[in-house]
Amino acid sequence: MTAGVKAPTHKPGFAVRYAILTTKDIPKNYPETRVNTKLLKIRHCLLLLAALALSGCGGSSEPEQAVQEEPAAAAAEEAPMSHDLASLLASDSRSEADRARDAGRKPADVIAFLGIEPGMNVIDIFAAGGYYTEVLSLAVGPDGHVASQNPAFILEMRDGVNEKALTERLANDRLANVSRLDKEIADISAADGPFDAGMTALNFHDIYNNYGEEGALGFLTTIFETLRPGGVFGVIDHAGAEGNDNKALHRVQKADAIRIAEAAGFVVEGDSGLLQMHDDDMTQGVFAEGIRGKTTRFLLKLRKPGG
Repeated sequence: MTAGVKAPTHKPGFAVRYAILTTKDIPKNYPETRVNTKLLKIRHCLLLLAALALSGCGGSSEPEQAVQEEPAAAAAEEAPMSHDLASLLASDSRSEADRARDAGRKPADVIAFLGIEPGMNVIDIFAAGGYYTEVLSLAVGPDGHVASQNPAFILEMRDGVNEKALTERLANDRLANVSRLDKEIADISAADGPFDAGMTALNFHDIYNNYGEEGALGFLTTIFETLRPGGVFGVIDHAGAEGNDNKALHRVQKADAIRIAEAAGFVVEGDSGLLQMHDDDMTQGVFAEGIRGKTTRFLLKLRKPGG
């Protein structure tokens, strides 16, 4: 286990049962812990309700404000944009709301950085209304496949706004290479893939801030197990600064995400400045007026060894 991620010395409480999602997910050298499997479904629903419904974070389907594009801080290190994907994303086959979000999210550059290519089998974790599900669908093309994963509470929250948005997005077989994976994180396994790549956008901070390193470790360990050897997982999140109350601000420090990813077995292969926003000093909450949709975000490329 990576230094800095401490193993629990107490009896497992509710958050620890979340961290250790199933017995197969316990990392090597993790203390022996009993898992009450009868509580798995209950604990997951309650924790997601607290982390997502109460915080208002986690893959919100609400459109972000259009923003001015800024050059990346380390442009020389960025992967070149996939011009074919950029053209597909600019097409009016996508909704106007989705295209308005692209300036701040830079999806073609994100996909290029992560190395997601046509023909891949990929997963969108906590897909919500499916903004990135559609981006991934276009990226992997007709020979690829996208699993759009959501747990029950993400689909049910706020009168089912994400359920409605995702259903509309996929209606009439509009994205023929996408299938819904309506499953709790605890129930996902390699049998659902294995996946060549996956990603999650603006969700990791909720898990880390509400359930600490143990919860975040359990989450990333489960994702690790769903990937094929050599598979990639991308993490995008609101960047936090040391010394700030990042839980209240709905942010997380990149260093914390890296430490926990390494403890879960990943190698951090890439750390991009693509989504930096230099007007964000990281002292405001992500929903503050003038900053919503304009936060500086880190983008990590995590690799499962092997392959």
